[in-house]
Amino acid sequence: MHELGLLTSVVEAVERAAAEATSKVSRVENVALKVGTLSGAVPEALHGSWPLAKAGTICEDARLTLEVIPATVFCPTCNRDVEIDEFFALTCPECGTPTGNMTHGREFALDYVEWSTEDSP
Repeated sequence: MHELGLLTSVVEAVERAAAEATSKVSRVENVALKVGTLSGAVPEALHGSWPLAKAGTICEDARLTLEVIPATVFCPTCNRDVEIDEFFALTCPECGTPTGNMTHGREFALDYVEWSTEDSP
């Protein structure tokens, strides 16, 4: 399950950011990720791996929030992004125009982190 490895890297990035913060971070409350439907990461597996990835770290009490980004391609005929599924055949699913210009769906990114600092009320 590569989701555990992905989340371990996310936790390490949060720990680095917390160490570089201008105020001492006392607690991470939420870690938010953007995950594309064609990124290769399975949201259920991410949630299942989260307790293992955060154990014994600054993120130990943090929740994981995922924003799932649907996969889309730009269709020049429709002149807009069109949602696709995992069986995408390099044509617009609405009009059949050939297109391979994927605009969304491969994202796996740390969106934001919510934390408390020692000088927070």
